[in-house]
This record gives sequence, structure tokens and C-alpha cells, in this order.
Amino acid sequence: MIVPVITGLFLAYFGFHAYHGEYGIYSKYQLDARIAEAQARLDALTATREKLEARVALLKDGSIEKDMLDEQARRALNLARANEVVILLDDPR
Repeated sequence: MIVPVITGLFLAYFGFHAYHGEYGIYSKYQLDARIAEAQARLDALTATREKLEARVALLKDGSIEKDMLDEQARRALNLARANEVVILLDDPR
């Protein structure tokens, strides 16, 4: 009679910790959610980096395109033509 009770308690203890423990099944679901969030953030940052690398490539290939040169000069000098509409946006930096 005592052996089945001890065995049952033993199994209940390890079963509980297999589900709720630090490395249990429930923790795996939480970790998977954190991994998905981190992957989404990584994908967004990778896309941003690729856009920036493409812009830098336009400046570094030896022959700067006229529209890129015009854009960079206007940004650096804070100038616009009289017939242009300027839309101010918050700087995300």
C-alpha cells in the first residue's frame, strides 16, 4: 500500500515540474513566443539595413546618380526650390 502511494507522489512531483518547471512544457511555449517576437524584430531590422545599404551603394559606386546627389545636397544644405512642396516628418533616429 505504501509503495503505490510513494510512486504516485513521485510521478505527480515530476509530472508537475515537467509541465510547470523552469525547463518545462509551459516554459517552452513562452520561449517560442519570445523567439517569434525576436525573429519579427530581426526581420524588420534586416529590411531597414538592406534599404540603407542600397542607398549607400548608390553613393559609393563611383558615379553618384543625379537624383541621389540632389537629395543629399538638399538634405545637407536644408534647401528646396520655390515651386516644391516640403513635407516635414519626425526624424526616426
